[in-house]
Amino acid sequence: MGTSSQQGAAVDGAVVLETLGDEPTRAIIEELSEPMTANELSEACDIPLSTMYRKLDRLTEASLVAESTEIRRSGQHTTRYTRDFEEVTVWVSDEEQLATTIERPATDRTADRRLEELWGELRKET
Repeated sequence: MGTSSQQGAAVDGAVVLETLGDEPTRAIIEELSEPMTANELSEACDIPLSTMYRKLDRLTEASLVAESTEIRRSGQHTTRYTRDFEEVTVWVSDEEQLATTIERPATDRTADRRLEELWGELRKET
């Protein structure tokens, strides 16, 4: 499998295509018209929570879903997931390999959004 180019880090095109090839995963993508928690998605898509977390990890790895942390004063932070692409294009490259491009939505990265992203990255590392 070839490569994937996008606005951001490189992603393996095979991972993107394999992820999109899974029907329940596509249902998750379709449900994400607004930020949702894993619990909300599990209920909306009728997918067990443990399976939902695996599918969300795969979607995040494929760079199709973004994860952000909603910081609360109570200390009970909530992770929300959002669809992080507008379009995925697949083509045959000059090297005769499949390649993908992921088009991202325009973002308005406020200070709060950047803090949420930073907090999410810190949580992943611990």
